[in-house]
Amino acid sequence: MEKEPITVSGLENLKLELENLKNIQRPKIVEAIAEARSHGDLKENAEYHAAKEQQALLESRVIAINDLIARANVIDVTKIENNGKVIFGATVNVLDLDLNKKITYKLVGQDEADIKKNLIFFKSPIGKALIGKDKGDMLSVNTPSGEKNFEILGVDYI
Repeated sequence: MEKEPITVSGLENLKLELENLKNIQRPKIVEAIAEARSHGDLKENAEYHAAKEQQALLESRVIAINDLIARANVIDVTKIENNGKVIFGATVNVLDLDLNKKITYKLVGQDEADIKKNLIFFKSPIGKALIGKDKGDMLSVNTPSGEKNFEILGVDYI
């Protein structure tokens, strides 16, 4: 069983999602299935089939979250000795040299990654390029959307 690195807040979010799925979403779906059943013939009952599909999706997410929690290797970046280098869990301030725009990325585990929130998977092209670098380093990264050039402005461990 391979351990999956995750931040403290990432694990907390998974636990909250699991609670919501088990205690709020699951009972709603069970209720929807019971309601749809009461309408009679299940073969042509779209509500019933939709509710059963939702139930299957919910249960597979519950299994996935339980698996992630079981394999979680929680890394608290505030408790790791660092030497100013970019590590898993670090928050990195960069200057996108192509857009002349400052961006802040946080390197996180796969399940936490959300580019809209600038949470990037540490094994993504940008994540891999940042790991081990220092403030002031320049880097060029081949991404799916083309080559990007960055200067590291700062590294925080928060």
